[in-house]
Amino acid sequence: MDANGAYSRKEAIALSEAFVDLGVTWFEEPVSSDDLDGLRLVRDRVPTPIEVSAGEYGYDLFYFRRMLEGEAVDILQADATRCAGITGLLKVAALCEACPLPLSTHCAPSIHVHPGCALIPLRHIEYFHDHVRIEHMLFDGALTPVKGEIRPDLGRPGMGLELKRKDAAIYEL
Repeated sequence: MDANGAYSRKEAIALSEAFVDLGVTWFEEPVSSDDLDGLRLVRDRVPTPIEVSAGEYGYDLFYFRRMLEGEAVDILQADATRCAGITGLLKVAALCEACPLPLSTHCAPSIHVHPGCALIPLRHIEYFHDHVRIEHMLFDGALTPVKGEIRPDLGRPGMGLELKRKDAAIYEL
């Protein structure tokens, strides 16, 4: 369940009771990711087995460190397209490993799969249909899961992606 920060603290806690009956185990951004106290309150109050996650909007290590120090989440999220690339993602993973806390990468699976192979605290790579649709539309080599798993294509150089320049040209300003 991805709330995208839409609920108040009380709404998120109350709704989590219904979510657990539906088999929900993931509650992403139940309240704004800027509300660290609210995230922690929700995290502490949601029923087991629901885990609270947030962090996809993080741009620097200070953001992630504050979230971890505030014990705001069960699973930290990071997005290499926002947090200073692969190097930033590796640094976020190091913070998670030190806590210890699991890490989930946010969207862009074709970008996250290669570094994900080296991230010790990685729980999973988010696979969001709209983002993947864009990857396939604009890049040769965009990955598709097989039996729920996504793996790097080791037969392609680098990240395995090549811009479809002709297809991307229609979006030039």
